[in-house]
Amino acid sequence: EFGVGKTTLAQLVYNDNQVNDYFDLKAWVCVSEIFDIKDITKSILSSIGHESPDAGADLNNLQIKLKQRLSGKRLLLILDDLWHQIYNDWTLLIAPFGKGTTIIVTTREQSVSSMTRTIPADHKLQKLSDEDCLSVLTHHALGANDFSRHPNLEEIGRKIVKKCNGLPLALS
Repeated sequence: EFGVGKTTLAQLVYNDNQVNDYFDLKAWVCVSEIFDIKDITKSILSSIGHESPDAGADLNNLQIKLKQRLSGKRLLLILDDLWHQIYNDWTLLIAPFGKGTTIIVTTREQSVSSMTRTIPADHKLQKLSDEDCLSVLTHHALGANDFSRHPNLEEIGRKIVKKCNGLPLALS
């Protein structure tokens, strides 16, 4: 489902102080429609502070560099908005990662979730209830928890919430 907050939740994890203390390295890669292992590997290398990879480097050399860079380190990797299930490519992509790597994938495709699964359960985000949407709206629009200081805006707020259909992205 588009707009339920998958990326926002991943950002909260990525920027959490305890997460920062635990992981030696972090990388965020927006994947979207094109799953290109070489480009993703280059992005990971760049994110973890490796010098810009040689544009002409082949995938094998990039993965060797990545494996060397990760040796003995804990990496948090966020792959945001992964669209396609490509099992062989997935297996190749994760080849350089050792025990210290944690990968979080955001996707709207159940098949992608099944392909990447290494733990028994996914976390499927649901749409917000109208009351939760109203709470998000009042917080962002009014800097308040409710409409008590602006009762004249409550009716329009409820109409906005109905149009958002439970999607927090539509409220921002």
